Amino acid sequence: MACPLRGAIAVVTVLQTALEAGFVYAPVALALFLSFSILNIADMTTDGAFVLGSAVSAMMCLAGHPILALPAGMLAAALAGFVTAFLQTKLSVPSILAGIITNIGLYSINLMVMGKSNQSLFMADTIYTMAKEAGFAGNWYELAVTAGIVIVVAVLLVLFLGTRLGLSIRATGDNADMVRASSINPTFTITIGLCVANALTGLSGAMVAQYSTVADVNNGTGMVVLALAALVIGETLIGKSSMVRGVVGVIAGSIIYRCIYAAALRFNVPADYMKLVSAIIVGAAIAAPAVRRWAAFQMQKRRAIAARKEEQ
Repeated sequence: MACPLRGAIAVVTVLQTALEAGFVYAPVALALFLSFSILNIADMTTDGAFVLGSAVSAMMCLAGHPILALPAGMLAAALAGFVTAFLQTKLSVPSILAGIITNIGLYSINLMVMGKSNQSLFMADTIYTMAKEAGFAGNWYELAVTAGIVIVVAVLLVLFLGTRLGLSIRATGDNADMVRASSINPTFTITIGLCVANALTGLSGAMVAQYSTVADVNNGTGMVVLALAALVIGETLIGKSSMVRGVVGVIAGSIIYRCIYAAALRFNVPADYMKLVSAIIVGAAIAAPAVRRWAAFQMQKRRAIAARKEEQ
């Protein structure tokens, strides 16, 4: 009886960890949903903005303000998004290049914010230690706190995208020329969209720093690719026929990605191979829509051939 019980406890622990990671990284996927899916902009600021949110959050926690660390991280990352938008809209720098330029500059800024390459929060108060000390949600306090924050942010994002400004941002992504002809300034909508998207990325970075009790200047490497995987997984499995469905799909995609990652760790995949596992997951997620279309086409082709044979 002991072995099955230990196995069940281990599975629950792995699932709990995967859920926590899925929710804590979900805002990055939501940011990509706004910039890439809605605004149709490949924002490469994500990696640096994530670390900026972590850095600001860490320094605020060390100063004794773990709750204020979250909006502070969001504000700092939003400013990074503003720089990217300024380069793109005012200086006519291509969107991808504008994000790369900002991302490169953020590396030095992140070092200046932290004073060194990493900051430990092991002895500092965080939103998670505060929840634990308050006895909130028992052993599931980290998941409860993270999920609560992400759900509130997701609801606010859906409500925002339903406002007049939000609809203008969505229209800009569909057809910027039409928006300009409708007396709406696409420069303004792109700037607001990128600021909000990077604020979401900064929120994720701020939560990750407090969740893992460390902020490292290299933690954001590859974040945009992993977020893209979560975005594609969500859109493939749930779809994006509405804003609510799209946002729910993105969060679900982030959780599913982390569950697959946790399963690989559970099966004792060597740490040196985890980058390969991540690459396979990302590649499979991105290729899934094309495979799905190919399978549907083959099915239609077979039905057409069968129908012709019956007619003959």
